Amino acid sequence: MANKTVIIGGVAGGATTAARLRRLDETMEIVLFERGEYISFANCGLPYYVGDVISERDNLLLQTPEAMYQKFNIDVRVLNEVTSINTEEKKLVVKNIKAGETYEESYDQLVISTGSTPIKPPIPGINGDKIFTVWTVPDTDRIKEVITKHNPKSAVVVGGGFIGLEMAENLHHAGIRVTLVEKMNQVMAPIDYDMATLIHENLHSNKVSLQLEDGVLGFRENTERGTITVELESGKKLETDFVVLAIGVKPNSELAKTAGIVLNQRGGIIVDEHLQTSIEDIYAVGDVIEVTNPILNNKTMIPLAGPANKQGRIVADIIVAKSSTNKVQSKLVNSNRKQYNGTIGASIAKVFDYDVASVGLNEKQLQSFGKVKNVDYYTALINQKSHAGYYPGATPLTLKLHFDTEGKILGCQIIGSEGVDKRIDTVATTIRLGGTIYDLEELEFAYAPPFTSAKDPVNMLGFVAENILNGLVTLTEVAELDEMKEDKVILDVTEDIERMVFEIPDSYHIPLGQLRKRINELNKEVPVVVYCAIGVRAYNAARILMEHGFKKVSVLAGGVTFYKSMHYADRLQDEELQVAEHIMESDKDDTMKEEYNQKIEEATDKEIKILDCCGLQCPGPIMRVNETVKNMNDHEVLKVSATDMGFSKDIQSWCRRTGNTYVKAERINNENIVTIQKGSTVESLPSSNSVMNNDREGKTLIVFSGDFDKVLASFIIANGAASMGRPVTMFFTFWGLNALRKTDKKNVKKPFIDAMFGKMMPKGTKKLKLSKMNMAGMGTAMMKKVMKDKNVNTLEDLMKQAMAQGIKLIACTMSMDVMGITKEELIDGVEFAGVASYLGDAEESNVNLFI
Repeated sequence: MANKTVIIGGVAGGATTAARLRRLDETMEIVLFERGEYISFANCGLPYYVGDVISERDNLLLQTPEAMYQKFNIDVRVLNEVTSINTEEKKLVVKNIKAGETYEESYDQLVISTGSTPIKPPIPGINGDKIFTVWTVPDTDRIKEVITKHNPKSAVVVGGGFIGLEMAENLHHAGIRVTLVEKMNQVMAPIDYDMATLIHENLHSNKVSLQLEDGVLGFRENTERGTITVELESGKKLETDFVVLAIGVKPNSELAKTAGIVLNQRGGIIVDEHLQTSIEDIYAVGDVIEVTNPILNNKTMIPLAGPANKQGRIVADIIVAKSSTNKVQSKLVNSNRKQYNGTIGASIAKVFDYDVASVGLNEKQLQSFGKVKNVDYYTALINQKSHAGYYPGATPLTLKLHFDTEGKILGCQIIGSEGVDKRIDTVATTIRLGGTIYDLEELEFAYAPPFTSAKDPVNMLGFVAENILNGLVTLTEVAELDEMKEDKVILDVTEDIERMVFEIPDSYHIPLGQLRKRINELNKEVPVVVYCAIGVRAYNAARILMEHGFKKVSVLAGGVTFYKSMHYADRLQDEELQVAEHIMESDKDDTMKEEYNQKIEEATDKEIKILDCCGLQCPGPIMRVNETVKNMNDHEVLKVSATDMGFSKDIQSWCRRTGNTYVKAERINNENIVTIQKGSTVESLPSSNSVMNNDREGKTLIVFSGDFDKVLASFIIANGAASMGRPVTMFFTFWGLNALRKTDKKNVKKPFIDAMFGKMMPKGTKKLKLSKMNMAGMGTAMMKKVMKDKNVNTLEDLMKQAMAQGIKLIACTMSMDVMGITKEELIDGVEFAGVASYLGDAEESNVNLFI
């Protein structure tokens, strides 16, 4: 009598098991039960069928019962549900759903591949007709029918995991306005929060409304309007045409539980390395089982198609090796594939402009396991290009790697528009083979400019990780920088044109090329966090500082490019962006829309220049634009293409600062196409020039006092404003002029009264006294000592920094005449002017202080 294997459930695990069994044993009797009508379909492709990316429904059906019988002689019974398992008698009770009858089926080996089911929590109204899940072909058919027959305008997707994000994208492609609701503070739980902000930013760029940290309280149908209202925990109410639930999945393990098979706390079937359950001759594969993550040997649930397919193949080998009498087949007993060695969770998804991939453990998991298993880990976060920057079409890649003190790779996440799959697969393979960060350094890649760089981004991950372990560099993550309370210097080593586009608040600017000459402007005892666009120049600057004796130096991970994405929500508060969005998104003012579009058409009709900046990474595109616009005539229009994701927002800031007109931005084939016009001749556009004309960002200070503490406060304020990129003018008059006097005596011929004045007044900063508690100079000396002990810069250092930052120090010539002070007695670099000059700067300022 032939050996008999029965499989419960098809799709990835079950269908693969059945096919592999037949290839290994032609005599075995194989029966596959599926309670649905499809045994093998591409459930990962269902969202793309909704969005018409996959146009043919039949392309989703990988195998039919008829084909399985003809090709593999397998008895496939769809619409037959196994309702119970008698483990002692090795029999199943099966219900024929179509006929409504039940019957028994025996087995020698049983494989449970019942998969998982979308979670539907007990929320009021959740079973309404306008609420859908996306897990099976019939699920997708129902959503397709709604879109085709009812032409919905809006949809709410609940859940920000793989399915939720893919549905949001594909519903958007179908012309539907999408709101995505997620109870966590981020989408896509397998990746870290900071990486998820890149997706948040991109969802917003693609007009998907994102409601984070907000759960659903209930659903209420509006029968008169034919809509449904989603009530959120925050009190918000979202009225929409239909809802897609993508909250997550749970294992279909009730059948196993009632049979006495041991489950874990999450309902997953516990299996050994041979994929056998707690009952002999009963195996389980796919979403329904608990697996081991071999990185830290922790137990987990990973519902992915790839592992399910491999488990199906391995369990077939195990069953045949154990049950067959054929000598060739029995060799499988000694096969290395005779056991399943766990899942490291390699995954990838397409989310609008980005491919998002991860493998291994994320920071939340590492922090959780660290408390139990004493795991100490480091993180490397870098920005690279998908291939050589000089070859057209290079796009940015953000890579994040977690590793331990020995260099063991614990996890990796990558986000970008091209080449993400290649890199995550490389890291995943390295993990599987027991490789370390040092192996990442040495990996050899097939190199040509269209495909990668001579040092592939994965190599760069290895290089940076090794530098971290060797103490050559320390990375400060954006969140860490935001939370730092102690005194620090945030050092910007970008070029002037880059700082014009964006600067981190309270940062101090020294371009990398000037750092060695101006290094004395920095205090060696104060922590320095260095940043540039992506981190390369910042690393070079950090090495310079460390070689010059600076002890507390770190590099901002990911550079200002990553920083901007982490703070994208703050940038949306920019008045210019709000105005532009209001005009383009308002459904109420069609006249305003028409006027706006007409202005755009008039501007683009005049277009005479095209600039290709594809492949250039920040700040390359901005610098090329700046050079090009300088040589253009007023009113000329420039169209720029760039693959840098942040370019369209950066160019708006550049236009605002330079008085040019931002016209529009488009996203076409992974490129940002931005149109700008030189000057401010496109009237009524919500562009930077209109903001520029009303945005007086200068700061002016009148320094009237000659008291040490007041002059000190003046320079602290002035340096702070200058470090934010604001033009600053300090106007010294009467007693304030003493702060600008040279300390050494100058032989200058003066009238008697003028000479007497000079002797009675302090010469320079070292002779200034406190306004209060001076105590014959003791108070001033005590103040200076406290400043030194607290690492506060001296007044002399602050003055040097001010002049280095371009702050204008103006000495009032009228006051000089009255006080009897000559130009020769004042320090170098001071300008001499009257009140009119000061008032001219004051008119361009929004802050004016009298000290």
